Amino acid sequence: MLCYSGRGEFVSLKENGKGFFAEFKKFIVRGNVIDLAVGIVIGAAFTAIVNSLVNNIIMPLISLITKGLSVNEWFLALDGKEYESLDAATKAGAATLGYGVFISAVLNFLIVSFVIFIFIRFINKIKEIGKKEKNQEAPTTKKCKFCKSEIDIDAVRCAHCTSILEEENEKSD
Repeated sequence: MLCYSGRGEFVSLKENGKGFFAEFKKFIVRGNVIDLAVGIVIGAAFTAIVNSLVNNIIMPLISLITKGLSVNEWFLALDGKEYESLDAATKAGAATLGYGVFISAVLNFLIVSFVIFIFIRFINKIKEIGKKEKNQEAPTTKKCKFCKSEIDIDAVRCAHCTSILEEENEKSD
């Protein structure tokens, strides 16, 4: 049975399958895909930590300031009636604006964004230090004093103009 390969030709299904799985394997073992998978797992775990921080530490502190009313319970019933809680309004079928839940989500976002910013800033500083160290390494080339071409630092004769670099010979004596 023949199928279209996507490269402008028809090949047997068996042949196309081998190419597909080989290509998929090559895609998976690239470092970027594995790094992405690790990042997603760490991100999910980090999200759980941030949610716990917001819901179990920050929001209760805000509730103390607002005399015991949980931020997640802040809402506005659009039918004009008053309800005990957001849950009661929802059960009564009233349309509500749950702005407390929105505030909680915004706090989660701000905390996650701040931590990611700090992390990226830290990574960038490490990269800068690496670049500075790389730039401070001993030079590997020098300029020929006759033709001004760049040559290896250990050269005693210029590869471009074939001049003998006498200063190198004098240093070794």
